Amino acid sequence: MSARGRSYRYVGPVELKAAVRPDSGGCPISSAAEFSDWITEQSTAELSEPFTFVVGADGVLRLAPRRSEHVACAGGSMVLGAGEIGFVLEADRWVVAEVSNQSTGYCPDVASWAEVAHALDAVELRRPSGFTHEVVFRRCPDCQEHNIVREDDFVCVFCGSDLPAEWNVDPAT
Repeated sequence: MSARGRSYRYVGPVELKAAVRPDSGGCPISSAAEFSDWITEQSTAELSEPFTFVVGADGVLRLAPRRSEHVACAGGSMVLGAGEIGFVLEADRWVVAEVSNQSTGYCPDVASWAEVAHALDAVELRRPSGFTHEVVFRRCPDCQEHNIVREDDFVCVFCGSDLPAEWNVDPAT
């Protein structure tokens, strides 16, 4: 665990990480001015759906188009949070309308919200009090497959084994 919080290593398909170029990271947003510049460059079509985001190990929010891979947005690096985020304009101010930890490449725990909130606060974006859609990820201790837990049913969809109550996706942590 970092001094800030747990960091997440990419656990998705190796070929996706292998395709990441060193200069391919998402757009770093570390201030309200940087967010303002970035958001004005987005098309109406792009703004109509959520964006891919990561919070880098440095605590900086990085944004990319929705169909971008999280590992590419992160430049292949470890993250403090990852998911999808949508913005709406309210009273001439951009706010976070939706935000999730939906990233099957990093499978961040719902506890990553603290780091996501910190990154959003740093760029002065009004935000919800937590993820608007929480995704619970677990790795099966028997077959080692990654699972999304639905409706509190902690059973592996691949082999039927019980899944642990605590986050365990990355065996290296």
